[in-house]
Amino acid sequence: MKIAVTGSIATDHLMSFPGRFADQLIADQLDKVSLSFLVDELVLRRGGTAANIAFGMAQLGLRPVLLGAVGADFADYRSWLERHGVDCDSVHVSEVAHTARFVCTTDTDLCQIASFYAGAMSEARNIELAPVAKRLGGLDLVLVSANDPAAMVRHSAECRDRGYAFVADPSQQLARMDGADVLGLIDGAEYLMTNEYEKSLLLSKAGLTDEQLLDRVKVRVTTLGKQGVEIVGREIGAIRVPVAREAQAVDPTGVGDGFRAGFFAALDWGVELERAAQVGCLLATLVLENYGGQEYEVRRDLFVKRLAESYGDAAAEDVRPHLL
Repeated sequence: MKIAVTGSIATDHLMSFPGRFADQLIADQLDKVSLSFLVDELVLRRGGTAANIAFGMAQLGLRPVLLGAVGADFADYRSWLERHGVDCDSVHVSEVAHTARFVCTTDTDLCQIASFYAGAMSEARNIELAPVAKRLGGLDLVLVSANDPAAMVRHSAECRDRGYAFVADPSQQLARMDGADVLGLIDGAEYLMTNEYEKSLLLSKAGLTDEQLLDRVKVRVTTLGKQGVEIVGREIGAIRVPVAREAQAVDPTGVGDGFRAGFFAALDWGVELERAAQVGCLLATLVLENYGGQEYEVRRDLFVKRLAESYGDAAAEDVRPHLL
């Protein structure tokens, strides 16, 4: 399949706080909150939703096309992604703005407080999908992930107009969207990706029930944190997949991106939804065991072994032939 991944491309500044945010918050003083956390560690990592997803897909043998807006400071990052199998030829480079920045502090409960500077990402609304499809000889799937909100709505609209199958993945940008934008983003999507809270927020903003949501999207995929993932479709019963076994949780940044990468890479292989979710959960676990969204490596034999440990030998044997 020819897969384009649209969304943010950023540099992650990741910090660790050796305590619990919850212990520092006073319930009746939240309207006056003013806190500074002394952190133990700061690491800089490559990130951004689209870049993380594309990197994960490439780790599983695909060659995804990355679509997003960056600054002139993207050169080293581009080299990294291209060395790892990501097509960056359609990335837009701003003449005036820097690549986006994600600044995040994680506590001992793996709760996070973060800020995001858009920078060049605000120019993503100028990106058109048609030239990419022309260069590739068509597009089989477009992932519309967290990005400049206007860009997300534009990409979904173009997919509908040109007949490209697409995935609606609003993520944290739901907070910036009104009900009309939410409907414009999701309407006609093959898949809708959210976590449990985002799903509730989306339904509230769009004024939809669960049943009405499935009139607008074919398949809803909802990640449930430690409870795994739930998949519901118009013509399928609910599928629940537990999380994969982890060695040691280190940093949750990019875990959702890892799931998406594994899930859609496995669907590209032609496996069923449940198996694809298992691959996604294991890739998400690899991300969780490292700092940053692109600091892991998929090693074929070890990946298959861990898949068997989490989901059984049949899962491992189904996936083994597809891994490089």
